[in-house]
Amino acid sequence: MKKQLITILALLFVSLSFSQKMKVVSGNFDFIKDQKQINVEFVYDNVTVHKKKLSNDEYVKERTADLEEKGRGKGKAWAKKWIASRELIYAPKFLELMNRDLLEKKGISFEEDLPDAKYTLIVEAVWFYPGYNIGISRQPAKVSTLLKFVETANRDNVVLEITGKNAPGNRFGGTFSNEDRLGEGYAKTGKTLSKMIMKKAF
Repeated sequence: MKKQLITILALLFVSLSFSQKMKVVSGNFDFIKDQKQINVEFVYDNVTVHKKKLSNDEYVKERTADLEEKGRGKGKAWAKKWIASRELIYAPKFLELMNRDLLEKKGISFEEDLPDAKYTLIVEAVWFYPGYNIGISRQPAKVSTLLKFVETANRDNVVLEITGKNAPGNRFGGTFSNEDRLGEGYAKTGKTLSKMIMKKAF
């Protein structure tokens, strides 16, 4: 019983250590409750990667070279997967968790490619830490973002801006894929933002 309690406390400590911090920089949530659809765009132009805060191009070049040394073609295959994961993993994970409560309970849909929506949520990647899993040791990914709600027809009008820092990313049971871990970080970001909207807009 004592060992079980220690294990539970340890897991709680870990989860708290890797909890995401979201902070409202400017604006408020008043505009959201009257909307039925909000356009979403994902931006990666200025993202930095790892503790060294490499630019995306620097990180891709370095990682590609490392993998090519381990096997010809491995680096190039990974580089394609790294970019494709934005559309195939990160965006869908974020949107799934955003819509889980907001669409079902409040009737608000967050989707890409909605040019007629009055407001657009810009999810800008700020920092990625891919984490690692070498079997005997694991480290969750971390995803930091800048979340900006703007008028779709006037992008200079930012109605709400939120920073999301260190969203933890890992799958139950672990995964050896950096991209899957980062995808879970996007899922956590969507979940946290959704809860914040549910609490503050309604």
